Amino acid sequence: MTTLTFPANRPIDIACLGRLAVDLYAQQVGCALEDASSFAKYLGGSSANIAFGTARLGLKSAMISRVGQEQMGRFLLNTLQREGCDVSQVQTDAQRLTGLVLLGLKDRDTFPLLFYRENCADMALDANAISEDFIKGCRSLLITGTHLSTSQVRDASRRALSFAGQHGVTRVLDIDYRPVLWGLTGRGEGENRFVADARVTQQLQQDLPQFELIIGTEEEFLIAGGVPDDIMASLRAVRAVSAAALVVKRGALGCSFIPGAVPASLDEAETVQGERVEVLNVLGAGDAFASGLMSGLLRGKSFAESAAIANACGAIVVSRHACAPAMPTPDELAHWFSGHRHPQPDRDPVLSHLHRVSAARPAWPEVYVLAFDHRAQFYDIARENGATETRIPELKRLLTRAAKAVADDVSTQGKIGVLIDDLYGEASLHDATGRGWWVGRPIELPGSYPLRFDRALSLATKLQSWPREQVVKCLVYYHPDDEPELRLAQERTLLEVWEATRASGHELLLEVIPPKAKLVGGDVGGAVLRSVKRLYNLGLKPEWWKLGVMPKASWEELDALVQERDPYCRGAVILGLNQPMNELLEGFGQAQAPVVKGFMIGRTTWAQASAQWLRGDLTDQQLIDEVAGNFRTLIDGWRATRKTSASTPAALEGARA
Repeated sequence: MTTLTFPANRPIDIACLGRLAVDLYAQQVGCALEDASSFAKYLGGSSANIAFGTARLGLKSAMISRVGQEQMGRFLLNTLQREGCDVSQVQTDAQRLTGLVLLGLKDRDTFPLLFYRENCADMALDANAISEDFIKGCRSLLITGTHLSTSQVRDASRRALSFAGQHGVTRVLDIDYRPVLWGLTGRGEGENRFVADARVTQQLQQDLPQFELIIGTEEEFLIAGGVPDDIMASLRAVRAVSAAALVVKRGALGCSFIPGAVPASLDEAETVQGERVEVLNVLGAGDAFASGLMSGLLRGKSFAESAAIANACGAIVVSRHACAPAMPTPDELAHWFSGHRHPQPDRDPVLSHLHRVSAARPAWPEVYVLAFDHRAQFYDIARENGATETRIPELKRLLTRAAKAVADDVSTQGKIGVLIDDLYGEASLHDATGRGWWVGRPIELPGSYPLRFDRALSLATKLQSWPREQVVKCLVYYHPDDEPELRLAQERTLLEVWEATRASGHELLLEVIPPKAKLVGGDVGGAVLRSVKRLYNLGLKPEWWKLGVMPKASWEELDALVQERDPYCRGAVILGLNQPMNELLEGFGQAQAPVVKGFMIGRTTWAQASAQWLRGDLTDQQLIDEVAGNFRTLIDGWRATRKTSASTPAALEGARA
């Protein structure tokens, strides 16, 4: 037997029942957990990691568990849903809190864990709420060993297993033995992976007969079999009570498959060699292995093929911080098996880039952005109209309300964005964040040439306090023909921006404006294309490009360049440079290439109205209405150019009207 069979034509490939918790990973590597000073928050829990990992690999996965009716529970549900995992069977608990784990990375052999799971939500999984109708719509049901450790979760697990057995669902056990969760160690000894205990062995063996596939490390099969220090005797003890196919994880040696009789030694079993990589963090490697294995098996692949995927997933995850977010995508695996990968995954720039851009992320096929991140321009408008600088933050909050008025239009929902600074617009940024809008935030010192950061010497430090949904916007006045010293200085700064955003996880929008003095014969398109090509040559692959109006042919050349250098790029958006409305609309008509996703326009929409408001000639609502009206005119003009050829004057005339 080299493959397992699974029922076909069911809506869910794999349902995972078990731990669903928040992982807090120490960000300091090389110190004891008690000495860690900051933590990163991730989805955690073995079952949840597998549900997440299989969803990321393209399976239709589901989670069966329980979370608290609070912020951390919502975080876990949102994280699973964003990855495409069904959470309809996750119960909520108004009395208990979501489970929590603190994790450290002391060295390659020491990974302290501290479980905060006293009466937590997922250990109160309600057996009566397990749905038979849902289970029968699954091809496989995977349960992890922790949910056999106490009577309440054991009852829920057995109920799910019973339904699965009745409806031909393939049942999988990942032994996932954590002695601390069986009450066998001190509470601070979560790292301990093996304690022999006859009661645990007896409890596991009561349930082993219900499974068709059992996955575990050698230590986990020792506890399941109950013969300490003798893996083959333990495997025979497991075989005595279960006909399940057995997958034994052997670390760097790979994994072995025992579908029938237990051989004399593991080396006689079908074995797939593991991947040798440098380990940053072993936590989550087993969950990644299970995700890869199930991804292959459920697609009808042989054990050898599936195990190769599983070993690759485990190798990638041990080279990264965290568990679930470290799980690879299909595109990463394609690169892994291409023969062109770096032997050290953490030093493979292609793998790192694919991990960022090929995972699930909010889609922006079209985006209309009201840009009011300007600082010097607002200061000048206030001064010219007799107003104090202190009124600018209030003005920007009104502009946010104008954006909201347009965002509330049915036809624009999911397409609206804003660009806002944190000098005058901090309150506006807070207003805009969390609404589901595209939100950008500038980092450049206005007018700086060479590029400098605004009120920060260390960009990486600045980004630590930014919400992840905010996009880093960097405007650079740049031309490949700049004097070498100036060009190299700018490129060093841009590489710093690139590195900082890769570390922080923020998306990057590069706004490239060629200095007028460098334009030969006014060839903006040629200068922009040469600049973008040069920045790609440096290794920069921003998620967004923000570029000025160009001829149609230049946009088409840009489209081809982006497809060649970074097909995962979000796209390009058009900037305004305070151009009159009719010129912008004509420029929209030239930008027909697929790479162009929308526009980010500012002063054309708000400059005149802002001056009138600062003079007292417009009320708050009149300002909002005027700016929203201008914004809608741009949107209508953009849409008109998408429906009709740019050479058709009627389209633009209708938009202007």
